[in-house]
Order: sequence, then C-alpha cells, then structure tokens
Amino acid sequence: AMADPDRGLSLTIARVVQRLQGSSLHSQLERQARGSPDLPPLHKPEIKLESLKEDIKDFLKTSGWEKKLQNAVYSELNVFPSPCHPAAPPEHIKEPLAYMRKAQGSWEKRILKSLNSMCTELSIPLAQKRPASEQKELLNKWNEMGTDEPDLSLFRPVYAPKDFLEVLMNLRNPNYENGEQPSFRNHLGLIQVPLKVKDISELKEDFSELGLNIGQLGIDDSAQVPPEFFENEHVRIGQKVLAEQDSAAAQQYVRQGCPTALRADLWALILNISNQPEDILYYEQLKSNVIQHDLLVDSLIYKDVKLTASNDDYYFVFEDYLYQVLLCFSRDTSVLEHFTYSSATPPKSYIQGKLGMEEYAVFYPPNGVIPFHGFSMYVAPLCFLYHEPSKLYQIFREMYVRFFFRLHSISSHPSGIVSLCLLFETLLQTHLPQLFYHLREIGAQPLRISFKWMVRAFSGYLATDQLLLLWDRILGYNSLEILAVLAAAVFAFRAVNLMEVTSLAAAEAVLADLSTLKVMPLLQIFLFATVT
Repeated sequence: AMADPDRGLSLTIARVVQRLQGSSLHSQLERQARGSPDLPPLHKPEIKLESLKEDIKDFLKTSGWEKKLQNAVYSELNVFPSPCHPAAPPEHIKEPLAYMRKAQGSWEKRILKSLNSMCTELSIPLAQKRPASEQKELLNKWNEMGTDEPDLSLFRPVYAPKDFLEVLMNLRNPNYENGEQPSFRNHLGLIQVPLKVKDISELKEDFSELGLNIGQLGIDDSAQVPPEFFENEHVRIGQKVLAEQDSAAAQQYVRQGCPTALRADLWALILNISNQPEDILYYEQLKSNVIQHDLLVDSLIYKDVKLTASNDDYYFVFEDYLYQVLLCFSRDTSVLEHFTYSSATPPKSYIQGKLGMEEYAVFYPPNGVIPFHGFSMYVAPLCFLYHEPSKLYQIFREMYVRFFFRLHSISSHPSGIVSLCLLFETLLQTHLPQLFYHLREIGAQPLRISFKWMVRAFSGYLATDQLLLLWDRILGYNSLEILAVLAAAVFAFRAVNLMEVTSLAAAEAVLADLSTLKVMPLLQIFLFATVT
C-alpha cells in the first residue's frame, strides 16, 4: 500500500517521462516539431512564452501527437507495475516474496547447469563467430531455413513444462511449518503455497464483458442478439476505434472479441507497435547479428521448431518465420529491460578463461531468455496475423515482455504461472469437488494434465481461430487469469467422461484433443452459468 498516494503518482510520472525520453518516439517528435510550419521557430525574437504553451498544445492535437503520446503512456502503465513503497528495494519490484525469489534463483541455476553440461558434452561453445562462407550461406537461405536438416539428435531441450511443474509442486512458504497454513489447509491440489486467488464472483466481476447477455465474437447462437446483427455493428465500432488510434479504447473493445479482418491492427494498437523505419532498421541489425554469430541456443530454437510447430497441422507452413523471429529475439538486448519487473534474472556467462570475473561477464543469450520445449508456440499463432517479419517480430517481443515471460518464471504475480495453477485447482476443487476428488484418488491430479496448456497459453492445443479469440481477451483484460478459467472450464465440459476414468493415462486420453472446443461458450457457461 502506498504511504502517500501523491508520492506514488509523481514517481510513476517521473518513470514514464524518463522511459519516453529514451524511446524512439522522443526523437520522432523532435524531428517533426522542428520541421512543423505550425510551430514558430524557437530562435525567432517574436516568440511569446505565454502563447508558446498553447501553440505546443495545439500542435500536439492537430498533428496527432497527442494520441501517440497518450498511447505510449498507456502502454507504459500497462507493462510496468505500479511502484511499491518509494523505499522498496529493486528486488521487491521483481518479486515481493523472498522465498519465491529464492526458488526462481535455484531454478535458474538448474537451467544453466543443464545448458553448460550440454556444451561440455557436445564440446560446442556457447557462442562463436561464423566463418564467412557460412555467413553467406545463411544469408542466402534466410527465407527458407526450414529446408535445412542439420543433425540435432544430440541436442535436447533444456527443460520441458513437466520439469517445471515438479519445481512448482515443491514450493513451500517457509513461514508455515509442516503445512499449517490456516486458510489453506484444505487445499488438496499440487500447489502448496498460500497465494490469494480470485473466487468465481470476483472473476465474474472482472470478466463482466463475457456475460451471457452481452454480444460476443465466438458465440454463434446468443439468444439475446442475432449474431450477424452484433457482428456488423461490432465491425463498425472496431473501424471507428482504429480510426481514433486510441490504445485504451482498443483494449476495451477487444474484450468482446476482434473481427478477423481488424485483429492484426487492433492488437498492434493495443501493444502500441507502429513499425517505424527505426524499428525496421533495428530488426535488420538483429538479423545481421544472427548471420555473424552462431549461438548454442540457435540449435535449441531449431530443434524446438522441428519438434513442435513443424508437426502442427496449423503452423508447419510458418516454419521459416519462426526461425527468423526466434533467432533475432535471442539477440535482442532490449528484452533485458523486462527483467526489472520479472522475478527472473538473465543468466551470465564468462568470456573464456575469465570465470567469475564480473568485468568479463556477458548475458547469455543476449536477451537473457533460454528457450524451453514449446517456446516457439508463443510465436506461431501470430504468423497468421502478421506477414511482414519486422512487424511480426515486434508484436511477438511485446507479447513476450507483457505476458508470456510470466508463464515460465516463479512469482506471486496474479498472472504468474504459480497463481494460475492455484486458481485452476481452486476453481475445480470448489465447483467440481466430486470430479476433483475422483481424479486425485486415481492419481490423475488435474494440474498434471492442464499445466502444459497454460504454460503455452493454449497455443498448439486449440484450433487457431479459437486461440485468437482467447488471446483477444488476454490483451483486452491485460491478464493471463483467463487461461486458468478456461482450463477449469475444459474439465467441467468433459466432466462426465472424466468421472468414468480410472487412471492418469485414461484421463489424458479424454483431454488429448482440444481442437474442436469453442472457447467463448465454455468460458461463459463456466463463469456465468455455474451454480455457486
């Protein structure tokens, strides 16, 4: 809680101003203001200071810059956490609970150990310059890297979601000895940490726009409104939102779903991505870095795409885009910024022969993110919306630093994977107790099945049109909690069949194929038609 709300506000303003000054927006604005006929040149004697302020305000309005600045501020507020107490140390902004920070730290050590032992086993360096001939070859086949079939049999993913689940199951709050957690003693799921998660009435309030009497894209037969009437009207409003170029309005709008034809532009507006010349140039620089240097993570990325997206009926056509985006992502040092509000810390590596000497430490990979099994599925669905590589890249990077990083780090954040697991288990235990106890009794703890869906934000599990409707709502609510609600809704939907199974394998079989599910009706029924 803020001791002094005004102090909190001024801290926030100071931070946003500082971040905007460092952004490309600042230089664009300066460029345009210098050349603007509406603003008097500043070195002229006839400038009157009292009218200058008004002139600037008018210029910002008429030139469209007022909107751009508003969107940039809105974007900052959406991404960065509100500052905690002014005296709070930086690690509290990363993660307030010490035992969570500690658990994340030891998980990172394990990942790094796994990566380093792979280096040693295969005697491959973490990074090396590519010989000129190889650089030329890579440049020539940049758009068809998928045709390459290098031998990756010796490489293995650094970790898979189920390894990560084991870690989360062993999390404990040391302040509660031997499970004496007063309000928590009756939680019978796999997650044993006492975090506060929402109950169904709070979720109903948060997701009120998904209510039964509100028009939704993704619901074919709403009794209230004939769907085609709602759709036509919704498209008209969507076009207006785009014309207005207002991020906040777009975010509110997509809570009811995006019309397919407007989705790419609406998401870009919410994420404040405009693909300026400097953004395209930046992407080209990342690409040349990929061409010049060979990183061990390149092989991990390659292998991951081959194991996941290449075998997917929806996504195999995008294989080349995935290599481009993920290889550039691994080189992108601007991604390091998100570690100020992530519980994770980028791994360090030392220049050969300088182990432990801080001045020779470099972040590895340069973006600080080690990909795991399934990572490429965060990018795959975006390939349906964006076909220009630098734009696709920026959208993915923004989705990652806003949302996806939370799905593979240990934290107490409401959108973090630990809270999502707990929310999922609590919803099931509360609203489907018989099913929950039955599955638990036969050794088929529901979270063992749903964990991989949530870690991947359901990518690769739902049909693409359904996945995009789900991601609309992640953007609209600026939250990942809907993933846990959907996971619980899927169990509710298949409850009758699940009550008959007698083993984990049989339960997994009932839930093996989610590609025919319709997301919006499932969410609506679970949230608004469940008897509480």
